[in-house]
Amino acid sequence: MNRSSGPVVWIGIITSTCLLLFLFKKILWLVVPFLLALIIYYFLQPATHRLVLNGLSRKTAAAITGGGFIALLLLCAALLFPWISSHAVSWQDSLARYVEGGSLLLQKTMTGLEAQFTFLERASLSRNVSEQVATFTETFAQRYLTDFVLTLAAWLPALLLAPFLAFFFLRDGRRFTRFIGNAVPNAFFERTLYLMHEMDKTARAYFQGLISLTILDTIVLAVGLWVIGLSGALMLGLVCAVLAWVPYVGSILGCLLVVLVAATDFPLDPWMAYGAIIVFILVRLLDDFVFMPLTIGRSLRMHPLLTVLMIFVGGAVAGIAGLMLVLPLLGIAMVVGETVGMIVTDPRLQARHAYARRLREQQAAADLQA
Repeated sequence: MNRSSGPVVWIGIITSTCLLLFLFKKILWLVVPFLLALIIYYFLQPATHRLVLNGLSRKTAAAITGGGFIALLLLCAALLFPWISSHAVSWQDSLARYVEGGSLLLQKTMTGLEAQFTFLERASLSRNVSEQVATFTETFAQRYLTDFVLTLAAWLPALLLAPFLAFFFLRDGRRFTRFIGNAVPNAFFERTLYLMHEMDKTARAYFQGLISLTILDTIVLAVGLWVIGLSGALMLGLVCAVLAWVPYVGSILGCLLVVLVAATDFPLDPWMAYGAIIVFILVRLLDDFVFMPLTIGRSLRMHPLLTVLMIFVGGAVAGIAGLMLVLPLLGIAMVVGETVGMIVTDPRLQARHAYARRLREQQAAADLQA
């Protein structure tokens, strides 16, 4: 952000970000596929641009990359659906087994703490926690799993819309830019093109940084979990990396998932679960202090304190969706605020507006005299 930006500009940026979050919460069914489409678009955009540089038209390049991506999704769905259908019952058994493994690990941990601290034993910590966990696990499938499946089924049409939106972004993005450029007055033409370029650059840096961060997190976490012997390390690393798209909440869910898998794979050795927690924490620290500054941090150019504050604000305004959307929205709002400030204070534009106003006044006076 421009250092000359005053408190009024910052208040406007933060207020507009909160208003956008509140609006997007109301139309979440449209925002989520649009957000996924942007991620796919910025993932495929370098390949599309390379094909255009090699002599193909933008429509042909978009058809190759977008169509290829959609065909790949359909192929994966066709291959996975029979396997998922045939393992539907075993999935329920596996879920129960993972929950049971986590409960056993928790019970052993509580028992060890009671052996070390007598006041915990007098408070019957292990028995109370075991009773609460047993009650939760008994009603988990009925209360949460069914709702999750129904919610996923309701969102499936909107999620399937994302690849097709990404294809049209790839094919018609330049046409949209020309349409906006032709729609604005000539006095604002240069700044409008600059604003659109900066917004695209910020969004591209953010989403491509997010993709790079996801790949790095997946590889590093998968290697760490594979070293300590966990099953399905690559898939587990990918799921945890995608969950990390939701700040804080996603990391907690990812750590819980890693602990459940470790406790189930090694039910007699709780130290393996503790080791998995350590690996997960180390990867998150590496992510926060090395990977994220090199990827997403460079794109948004925000102070860490502002980032943390706005994440909490986004969660308070729009829940989980706010946690995911607040940073890219804030980055774009900063670009818009900076550009509007440049437009307002640009002496050339002020001179143009004053000259145009005098011309309109002269024309109006001439029309009245006629």
